[in-house]
Amino acid sequence: MIGEASQQFVSPQDGAYWSIETNDLLLRFETSVSGLASSEAASRLAKFGRNTPASTSSTSALAVFARQFRSPLVLILIFAASVSAFVGEGQEAAIIGAIVLASCALSFTQEYGASRATEALKQRISRKAIVLRDGAECSVAAEEIVPGDLIRLSAGNLIPADGIILDARDFNVSEAVLTGETFPVVKEPGRTPPEASLAQRSNAVFTGTSVRSGTATVLAVTTGSHTEFAAIAAALERKIPETGFARGIRLFGYLMTEIMLAIVILVFFANLLLHRPLIESLLFSLALAVGLTPELLPAIISVTLARGARAMAANGVIVRRLDAIENLGSMDLLCTDKTGTLTEGVIHLDGWLDVDGNPSADILLWARLNATMQTGLKNPLDEAIACTPGEGASLAAFTKVDEIPYDFIRKRLSVVVRTRDAEDLLITKGAVQNVLDTCSFLRTAEGLEPLDAMHRAAIDERFRRWSADGYRVLGLAIRRFESAKTFSRKDEIDLAFAGFLLFLDPPKKGVKETLAELAQRGIAVKVISGDNRYVAAHLAQAIGLRADRIMTGDELSKLTKSALFAGVQHTDLFVEIDPNQKERIVQALRSRDHVVGYLGDGINDAPALHEADIGISVDSAVDVAREAADIILLKQDLGVLVRGVDDGRKTFANTMKYISITTSANFGNMISMAIASLFLPFLPLLAKQILLNNFLSDVPSLAIASDNVDPDQLRRPRHWDIRFVRRFMISFGLVSSLFDFATFAFLLFFAHATEAAFQTAWFVESLLTELAIVLIVRTHRAFWASRPSPLLAWLTLAVGIIAIMIPYLPFAAWFGFVPLPLPVLAGLFAITALYLLASEATKRWFFGQENRNSHRKRAGHTIERGAKPHATYPRS
Repeated sequence: MIGEASQQFVSPQDGAYWSIETNDLLLRFETSVSGLASSEAASRLAKFGRNTPASTSSTSALAVFARQFRSPLVLILIFAASVSAFVGEGQEAAIIGAIVLASCALSFTQEYGASRATEALKQRISRKAIVLRDGAECSVAAEEIVPGDLIRLSAGNLIPADGIILDARDFNVSEAVLTGETFPVVKEPGRTPPEASLAQRSNAVFTGTSVRSGTATVLAVTTGSHTEFAAIAAALERKIPETGFARGIRLFGYLMTEIMLAIVILVFFANLLLHRPLIESLLFSLALAVGLTPELLPAIISVTLARGARAMAANGVIVRRLDAIENLGSMDLLCTDKTGTLTEGVIHLDGWLDVDGNPSADILLWARLNATMQTGLKNPLDEAIACTPGEGASLAAFTKVDEIPYDFIRKRLSVVVRTRDAEDLLITKGAVQNVLDTCSFLRTAEGLEPLDAMHRAAIDERFRRWSADGYRVLGLAIRRFESAKTFSRKDEIDLAFAGFLLFLDPPKKGVKETLAELAQRGIAVKVISGDNRYVAAHLAQAIGLRADRIMTGDELSKLTKSALFAGVQHTDLFVEIDPNQKERIVQALRSRDHVVGYLGDGINDAPALHEADIGISVDSAVDVAREAADIILLKQDLGVLVRGVDDGRKTFANTMKYISITTSANFGNMISMAIASLFLPFLPLLAKQILLNNFLSDVPSLAIASDNVDPDQLRRPRHWDIRFVRRFMISFGLVSSLFDFATFAFLLFFAHATEAAFQTAWFVESLLTELAIVLIVRTHRAFWASRPSPLLAWLTLAVGIIAIMIPYLPFAAWFGFVPLPLPVLAGLFAITALYLLASEATKRWFFGQENRNSHRKRAGHTIERGAKPHATYPRS
């Protein structure tokens, strides 16, 4: 059914708008072939709303705040507070409630700020569409299209509204997102029966589908939440593969949950066997669970990612999906086309030559007619031709008759013009071999000659020679028709090959240095190009890439899946690649345990962008490429990407810092308390003291997103490794527990502390060690050689001062604290200092072991790869 927004134009009984005559539809929508007036479009936008599907997620402040209370840990604390209130411990319940509220408020401020920042960044890359307003074409945001708008569509566009085709030319649309149909479907004006299914409506287009080839003018019928796409949006939503980092966080959560459950159950029942009070034992066990768990991890990740996204935006990189930041930092292989990234992207027409290789004014004239009169896919080659001044006959002397748009199968474009003699001239330009396939004649200075094998060999030799010199070569052919007619692809036969167009796209300035910077960061670059092998090899030699490891599209098509998986490892240049082969290459590279980034901006790059771990496009890319990408570069420059990689690795490093802090002192302290509770005649800390300790130790963590990152942590890709986290937790947890037991011995045997004094002293010491470990594990260097960010340093110092002062403050009694004698404080400071030194020594030993293991693995992997054959691949 047609949406409510359009029912004032099309009545419910005529809801099958695809079966209505187009003239009738124009009348009902109160529009015309010149489009809507701007004032009318604004009025309809206000009435019908923006052209966006209804959002299922809310970023309102209230919704974000409410989400904080859905955490299992928060629910555990609320349960603990309720139990305390039920048994008459009102003060205990109030303290627990206050800590819960404060923790949720901290998480809320961080997450809400991150979500608002993310929304602001997304607005910078909003999609545009060409519509007719006030009788002229203009570009508007896709969200501002209204029913009755006339939309101009061409190859590469994402269709922004459901509508009816008014006119079309070789118009093919990919509807896989709606119908599952792999191949593009032909669309044309007309009517289809009212009962026609979605796939059968050949005269209609739908939101979210994409234009594969050709051009069309479409009348927008339904927009926003009333489109077919919105009606089944939940089913259509593309499932984004889980990133390595997200999977690591999930596994880390499982690990901490297993430890938490084991400790809680063990401690609870052990305390019951020791005849401790039931409620006190329960609260202590629950508090241990909360103290063990990194409850701020979601907020820390959100803040760190949002801050990383803002930093990347300042450097010209817009993040469309925050999870992609971690993948960008983990990327070790970048696949890219050469035009615009490795080359200047400003293509110059350097030669217009006849079949003998001589400059020809006719060739330039025909090329300019073809480039300026075509209305399909815009490209740099046509722009270069149009910018080249011509001599002789003026373009105004010709009238356009018809056009056969470019597509990626034919790889050529034809335009038909009428001369002063009323003769129709078909001009075809495209890839040399594809143009030759249409030719039966050769146009020479003497006239037309049959195109024989000798002529083809001469053309091929010139093509090879110019390509080896770095030129991109196109062929141009013509055919004359005496009478007017409607033209189609069937007319691209018996053409006369007329000459060549030579384009030069020099290597981008500084690209050699940029590739070296990527290599220094552990990122290899592979080129995937539709250009011929000679041009690609010439460019590779010029910019410092290997030019001897080449695979052509023809060779690739003959490889089995397993052979391709083996061969891609030893190939640097994939050339003469069919667009449909790009996805296979990326898939094969990912199968070799690479984290693959793919940089593309064309119509047929979308599948490869989806397949890659990190899809990268540019702001000037076609709609389908931009929508498929995770990262958008505001400038087509690999230098921008290098800075984005650094920002991604900083984000990864700062997120891992919080996990490292949680799994070191926190883990050790909670284990120590659990063990001590089994042997001490009292609890080492009360539940409310554990919760306060956990809350205060988390405060400096809020500054981790802004922390400095050492340069050595940016030199190679960083990957999540749950085994590394487990080893780190055990190693540093044991050191922490060792000093915890030393503290217990000091308090019991030297200070002869009472129950309250023991709990107070242990609270102070455990909080100081948790703060101290922040400075240790935040860097792989010696902690005094790596400067933390000012915010992290000041927050850590402030909480440390608060930890020392708490026993002497007026509200200390609420938490069961008592003032500590100076000798006890001095002993605690000494133990903390020794803990700092021991942790620093442990860090050096631990990372030394990890580096040695890493070097051994890399060396073994290199030997294994080197042993594989390179020259032969099994054929299918």
